[in-house]
Amino acid sequence: MIGTILNIVTVLIGGGLGVLLGQRLPERMRETVLHGLGLVTLVVGVHLTLETQNVLIVLVSVLIGAILGEWWGIDVGLERVSEWLRVRVARRASARSMAHFTEGFVTASLVFCVGPMTILGSIQDGLTGDYSLLAIKSVLDGFAALAFASSLGIGVLFSALTILLYQGGLTLAAGLAQNVFSEAMIAEMTATGGVMILAIGLLLLDVRRIRVANLLPALLIAPLMVAALAWLGIRL
Repeated sequence: MIGTILNIVTVLIGGGLGVLLGQRLPERMRETVLHGLGLVTLVVGVHLTLETQNVLIVLVSVLIGAILGEWWGIDVGLERVSEWLRVRVARRASARSMAHFTEGFVTASLVFCVGPMTILGSIQDGLTGDYSLLAIKSVLDGFAALAFASSLGIGVLFSALTILLYQGGLTLAAGLAQNVFSEAMIAEMTATGGVMILAIGLLLLDVRRIRVANLLPALLIAPLMVAALAWLGIRL
């Protein structure tokens, strides 16, 4: 869990600095920084998606994940959680920083928790206690949190809770189940996550608002499909 704790600390520090600097940065500068992040996010999303060995697995995973996500109302649930947090801190924060609370919380949570470094780093930390990969991720997330918070406000800081639950949960699960993820399962999960990163990039660029949170079940569907195909003797 050392890697996850380190990640949380860097996000809080970077996000805190971003909130403070965000009030001093011109609107045009904040907008340009956010769009720059959106472009880089698109590049990262494309890179991750190309990890797939069979795009049909990604396609089916996203479709099933979207159906389950809409059925379960994940996006609505996150909205309720972020609203509960917003009410708790509204009296201590400026109106400007709270304007994009939900967007900052959801966007930062997904960016920080979807990707190969999160999965591989958490598994490595859980299995061997080596948190070097998560340490690298922590530095990257710290800088990203600063940029996000300068534009999206204090909601970015609360993504640390998502990191604790998701990344910390993966680390604990890896310690209990050492052979859960094969290389093929990780590749398809990573590629599926790349699709969601692309959606986040479109959101940051104000191109299209997609309910990305409702796609999250796809991250579970992808490795399950790989396992099922392997059990049936079908190679990717």
